[in-house]
Amino acid sequence: MKKHAIIPIFIPHLGCPNDCVFCNQRKITARTEAPSEEAVRATIEEWLTTLSGVETVEVAFYGGSFTGLELEEQSGYLSVAEEFLSQGRIDGIHLSTRPDYIDREILDNLKAHHVGTIELGVQSFDDEVLRLSRRGHTSEDVYRAAALIKEYGFTLGIQLMIGLPGDSASSCSYSAKEAAALKPELARLYPTIVLDDTELLNMYVSGSYVPLEREEAVSRTAEMYRILDEAGIYIMRVGLKSTDIIGDGGAINGGTYHPAFRQLVEGRIIRDRIEAELDSLAELKDGSDDERSVKVDVFSHPSWFSNMVGNCGCNKEFFARKYPNLNLRYRVDNSLKPGQCRVAVK
Repeated sequence: MKKHAIIPIFIPHLGCPNDCVFCNQRKITARTEAPSEEAVRATIEEWLTTLSGVETVEVAFYGGSFTGLELEEQSGYLSVAEEFLSQGRIDGIHLSTRPDYIDREILDNLKAHHVGTIELGVQSFDDEVLRLSRRGHTSEDVYRAAALIKEYGFTLGIQLMIGLPGDSASSCSYSAKEAAALKPELARLYPTIVLDDTELLNMYVSGSYVPLEREEAVSRTAEMYRILDEAGIYIMRVGLKSTDIIGDGGAINGGTYHPAFRQLVEGRIIRDRIEAELDSLAELKDGSDDERSVKVDVFSHPSWFSNMVGNCGCNKEFFARKYPNLNLRYRVDNSLKPGQCRVAVK
């Protein structure tokens, strides 16, 4: 049974006067108009019919910069969610916004409406990357907003992007380390996708922006994931969610997007851990010409078994090529934690 579910309410591009080079909310959310309060209520009711038995249900306002709305508009939407919260039909209210749209007046209003979680669309802690992406805020805005959110007792989330204009592997790692230092409770990692009707598409067409190859995007994201995970931060999402508008083939340019991007990243993480274990085995250095002579069991937690073998079996293929003298068997071990592995020579 699913333990946690979010009922998403998309408020496309409302409250946000900025035109970030990568942004086309209509493509991402498949929404062009903001919902009415009645439409929000109907959406929540509809979702609740499908979530019987889920332990924790939150209503989340996504899509624009929620706290950039007029306070009256914010309160109108939040009051609808509050009705369900007060009835015990949902367990929390969740929203995303920009770091420069956080102040005490805004937070007082969110607290009054019993909001629990605020996610900041940080994207990068590198000010040059933020400038080139036309984010309209600096890293200082992030530190200030995060401190206020923590002071008020909200759950803090940090959203980061990989492969923005001017980005590098080192700036991605730096952003993950800075995010971890803020001690958010959750994080999301989004490789940059070139969408139609964006300035980034114009840059892509002109050659002034080159999207990351998928392999590089996976490598950078895996390193950021490791940094955040080792800091005890819950990684809520990796990669853009597949939607009908993205899946129709007309909105995505370049090859970064993959519908199972999280599995690619988690598969890379556990592949690296298993590889280090296999490399340490003395049998790998015995010079034996007898292929498949050494029997080795490789274990993961059950929830990471598909990551261990890799998307479409890519990790199994990688290990078979690198270690032709090993007879590898892939198994589960409930005593391991998700992401951990164990190697045993038979």
